[in-house]
Amino acid sequence: MALKFLCLASGSSGNCYYLGTSDYGFLFDVGIGIRTIKKTLKDNKIDFVRILAVFVTHDHSDHIKSVGSLNIKYQIPVYTTERIHSAIMQSCYVDKNGYNPRTVIEKDQSVQIRDFRITAFEIPHDANDCVGYHIRFENHNVVLATDVGHINDTLIKYAGLANHLIIESNYDKDMLLEGRYPKYLKQRIMNGSGHLSNHETAQFLATHAGSQLKNVWLCHLSRDNNRPELAYKTVADAMRQNGIRVGEDINLVPLQRSTPSELYIFE
Repeated sequence: MALKFLCLASGSSGNCYYLGTSDYGFLFDVGIGIRTIKKTLKDNKIDFVRILAVFVTHDHSDHIKSVGSLNIKYQIPVYTTERIHSAIMQSCYVDKNGYNPRTVIEKDQSVQIRDFRITAFEIPHDANDCVGYHIRFENHNVVLATDVGHINDTLIKYAGLANHLIIESNYDKDMLLEGRYPKYLKQRIMNGSGHLSNHETAQFLATHAGSQLKNVWLCHLSRDNNRPELAYKTVADAMRQNGIRVGEDINLVPLQRSTPSELYIFE
């Protein structure tokens, strides 16, 4: 059975990812509108009614915009930690009296749903709580790590298992420092609980990319402080310096903010 991956959106305006098979699948974060989710899935011949669950990384609005509608209107269960559920219930995106069913998961404890084994793990970020996900399906290991304040040992551990890695490469430091953002926001982004820079992601991948890692997607690129070609070049150059040939040993793709990716299918 083939594994399918699709990025519906990636950035501060909204994040949403699909993983599944020809028969069923899951959404990871739902920070875009329901209509956009349905249309993008339909355009890629993915049946919306076969979405079994939503997994949420954290409670920031660009990750949970449609979580209430998916849960309340369509009765799709939402999986995340207790603290993230609690924060979602305080947001304007759900009716806390109707937010059900919801499933609490614990970090580093796997959840089995049909052929998928999904494990949440700690991610440092300035939310009430934040997790990444390791998804095991047959011989595939997918790791999603978005909105990462800094590289920690847990991310190193799980990324080391990945054949397919979706990881943040949010900003170019020079663009951020020279840009129009106010000082407090620049500090928030760079203070270790905000976001990963191109350079930080590049050094991490150059140092920790294992031989089993075949595909890397750079996610959550800033509209104002980054460019896809710059993120790609920064990461590719660092990997080449460490003997990893981008395009031969590994595929590297910067994801667009609001334009869906192609549908990737892995046998």
